[in-house]
Amino acid sequence: MTDKTYNVLFLCTGNSARSIMAEALVSTMGKGRFRGFSAGSHPGGTVNPFAIELVAGTGYPVDNLRSKSWDEFSVPDAPQMDFVITVCDNAAGEICPYWPGQPMSAHWGFEDPAAAVGTDEEKRAVFQKIFRQIMARMNLFVSLPLAMLEKNALQRELKAIGASQV
Repeated sequence: MTDKTYNVLFLCTGNSARSIMAEALVSTMGKGRFRGFSAGSHPGGTVNPFAIELVAGTGYPVDNLRSKSWDEFSVPDAPQMDFVITVCDNAAGEICPYWPGQPMSAHWGFEDPAAAVGTDEEKRAVFQKIFRQIMARMNLFVSLPLAMLEKNALQRELKAIGASQV
């Protein structure tokens, strides 16, 4: 058994809603096994207030939330990611920066709640729907057995050995 905390980076274009909610959910639902981060390819600079409202309900400190560029996570002193997950179709199709350590990656597409139109209550309903969808996927992710995560880490290391110059 290991005490490793896995770093997970969630990417979206604007980093104002989906990736922010995913960051909070993996951190709170992971109960110390996972540490969430979020970023955008073209961050809008602000976090959507409906996302903040939902994140506040998880107990995650909302003062930690900010819209930021994925470039922050590609510099040498950035936390090394174990997983990089895109949560919007635009970010999945973009050329991502090089991630040190070759983290495992996946795409979990979600509708953009920030694009919702209508009254505040109608927008809130869309945010709640997407939040529940992210939570459902997060529940599956954080429930993965540690042995499965270790196996994946071992597979990554075996690939690195095969790629090394001897």
